[in-house]
Amino acid sequence: MNHSKKWTRDEVVSLYNKPLMDLLFEAASVHRKYHDPNKVQVSTLVSIKTGGCPEDCGYCPQAARYHTDVKAKELMGVEEVIAKGLEAKASGSSRICMGAAWRNIKDGPEFDQVLEMVRSLNKLDIEVCCTLGMITENQAHRLSEAGLYAYNHNIDSSEDYYEEIISTRGYKDRLQTIQNVRKTNITVCSGGIIGMGESIENRADMLITLASMTPHPESVPINALVPVKGTPIGEMELVTSWEMVRMVATARILLPETQVRLSAGRTNMSQEGQALCFFAGANSIFAGDQLLTTPNPDINDDLKMFEALGLVPQQPFEKHAQRQTVEAENAQFHALGEKPKWSRPDHKIQRNLEAQTKRK
Repeated sequence: MNHSKKWTRDEVVSLYNKPLMDLLFEAASVHRKYHDPNKVQVSTLVSIKTGGCPEDCGYCPQAARYHTDVKAKELMGVEEVIAKGLEAKASGSSRICMGAAWRNIKDGPEFDQVLEMVRSLNKLDIEVCCTLGMITENQAHRLSEAGLYAYNHNIDSSEDYYEEIISTRGYKDRLQTIQNVRKTNITVCSGGIIGMGESIENRADMLITLASMTPHPESVPINALVPVKGTPIGEMELVTSWEMVRMVATARILLPETQVRLSAGRTNMSQEGQALCFFAGANSIFAGDQLLTTPNPDINDDLKMFEALGLVPQQPFEKHAQRQTVEAENAQFHALGEKPKWSRPDHKIQRNLEAQTKRK
């Protein structure tokens, strides 16, 4: 269905600020129209290449320039990823999302290895998602041939506030990556983070950007910042459960058919707070005790919460058909040795400069 309403900032801010009971009722009504309210899609996030990232995303402990406890690790082997996939499937996950701390995909042996991971996991009847940084159209086609189900590339924030948190990657390049993925049969996963010092207007603008995409992203993660010491925004106050509930509810109304993912920050929420998010329209979570490098609730705790709420995990490929795996020797798309000119904005982030001054 084509949800073509053009939302204004004032409309979305007004929606976000509605009396909570009214907002919950409206969001839950939309949710029940398009989704089974008692089903939640469960994903497991696996960091296949950790740390050493050249970017300066102010929230990320994997950035090489920040002094955090994250230790850089090389790309995982295919067999190790298969083992993690089987473990996740046994615990109730229907999707594996593989994350690599790269600025963008580069053709070569490492990308070939990731493609083999995708093929192997798809054959296990698991939805496979990747988040590997910026990507060209040809690279997207290669992932599609391997059997990739979804590609995650978050816009993180509104375009206006983006310059306060990132200076090494252009906002338009993020949108271009999503457009490149859209030229294949891969579904799009794209969302953002709240709690980075942004205003409600910034949050509204971020949701408007997502709701303006045609079609809407099939999955939208709503993340609460998990402050990490050593990053420029590592001293931020935690987002409240009420803010997460309002953000989820507003996202549900703007993105009726999208799976809204209650993502990072769940460890700081009570189960009652999470229940309100599910009622408001969240129907996807990340499971497992870690999200890349930040803590996450234990899977057993999540299953107990599901039982208490009467929720059941969504089965693989309920929303979209399983992708066919094309073996490497039969692929139509091959490495082109591309060197795309992804932008490097020239603005400076004040809090990063202040952090550098303190270290000196």
